[in-house]
Order: sequence, then C-alpha cells, then structure tokens
Amino acid sequence: MEVTDEQLMSLVKAGQLDYLNEVFNRYSKRIYNYFLKSTLERSDSDDLTQDLFIRVMKYRNSYKDGHSVQFWIFQIARNMVKDHFRKMKVHKDQFNPLEVIPEVTDENGEEEFERERKLHEAMKSLSDEKRELLVLSKFQGMKYEQIATMRDTSVSNVKVQVHRTIKELRDIYFELAED
Repeated sequence: MEVTDEQLMSLVKAGQLDYLNEVFNRYSKRIYNYFLKSTLERSDSDDLTQDLFIRVMKYRNSYKDGHSVQFWIFQIARNMVKDHFRKMKVHKDQFNPLEVIPEVTDENGEEEFERERKLHEAMKSLSDEKRELLVLSKFQGMKYEQIATMRDTSVSNVKVQVHRTIKELRDIYFELAED
C-alpha cells in the first residue's frame, strides 16, 4: 500500500525527517517547473526549488494534518515567487529567454522549437499574475477551486481570468507568429 502525501507530511511534521526525501521526490520536478515557468530562469528555479524544501522542513509544523500537501507546498512556492520578484524588482522587459538547446533532426523539430520559443516570448509579455494563473492551471494542473482558495477569490472569477488570459496569450502568440 502506497503512503499518501498527507501521511508522509504528517510523519515529517512529527519529526521523522527521512520522509522528507519522499516528499521531495514526489514534488521536486513539479515545483521546479512551476518556478521555471514563473521566473523564466533556470538558475533561479534551481535555487527556489532548493529553498522551498528547506522551508518545508523548517515550517513543517504549519502544515495542517489531513489538508492537501500539494496545496500547502504550492502556496509556499507562490509566496516565494512573489518574494523573489519583490527582491529582484524584476520587470517583464528584464526577463531572459529560457535557454533551450533543441535537438533538431528534421524540419518538424525546428518548427516545434520555434513554436516553443514564441510561446515563451508570449508568456513573458503577460503580467506576473496572469503568467502565474496559467502556470498553476495549465502547466501544474491545479484545480480552479485550489487556485481560487490561494488567491482568495471565487471559482467563477478564476475561470473568467483563465479564459481571458488564454485569449490574451493566444493574441500575443499569433502577433509574434506574424512577425
């Protein structure tokens, strides 16, 4: 029988820190990808991911038994991204594109790389809040209910914001595609 995330976190909270390795194994890639899509910087994402799990260990007693570990961890991650931007005073024009080294073996590979590059460029054009909304809902697969709780708003408001943000992203993407 597999141990649930909630059971693991309860063990970590009780001082059995060896189980934090399993929490790390289950969440590190998703957290890294969340940070990468939020900051658009690999080195920042590495640092933030490491810092997040230090915070999980340090603030393990703030986890409420029985609650969603995913929600708790992503709430910490979300706060860290806000702190990161506040500290860095980053503006969207200061973002560097992701360093992606494609393995282009055919024409389709080049086209795929170009689409990915334009998507990243379009994502950079979005505000931090809109980018976060897309990262949580589309890239991390979080439910609208969880995002609404995180943002202290209604589910219907989140749905509308996601819909509008996707439309805005689509418009920006196709503008870039025309250039």
